Amino acid sequence: MSEKPLASQRVFTGRLLKVRVDEVALEDGRCTTREIVEHPGAVAIVAVHGEGDDAQVVLVRQFRKAVEQFLLEIPAGTLEPGEEPLACAQRELLEETGLSAQRWSHLQTFYTAPGFCTEKMWLYLAQDLRSHPQHPETDEQIEVGFYSRSQVRELLQTHQIQDAKTLVGIFWWLYTL
Repeated sequence: MSEKPLASQRVFTGRLLKVRVDEVALEDGRCTTREIVEHPGAVAIVAVHGEGDDAQVVLVRQFRKAVEQFLLEIPAGTLEPGEEPLACAQRELLEETGLSAQRWSHLQTFYTAPGFCTEKMWLYLAQDLRSHPQHPETDEQIEVGFYSRSQVRELLQTHQIQDAKTLVGIFWWLYTL
């Protein structure tokens, strides 16, 4: 099953994203509209310090205006034009946390909200971390923390992690790595 495009109108162009309204024909002949947020794509990083039972994952705490609250998240960021996902992950980890990694693995690629948004996210595992100066974007205020598996389980049980990409990354770390 697919939808046949009939018309498309760009209704917003911003610094980060664009919005369009598409008119489509369904297979049964009915017509409807789809509101689509166009996003350039992003990366998220499960940055792990240490090995085995002593391993800790890096979470950042920052205020998110869209939901009017502070959230705990894995480091993440948006792809620049022409930027490869791994290069973006390396850049974002360093900018947000002041960390670099000697070992990188691609874990998963997924769509964040395919009902209305084109954002595709690449999830990476970063290991063998090294410290450097933190250089967040000028509009970011980020607190960096290291959390053990037991601390992360407690955060999950008390619903203190509410960000979808972080839930995906944390579950990868807890149950598959």
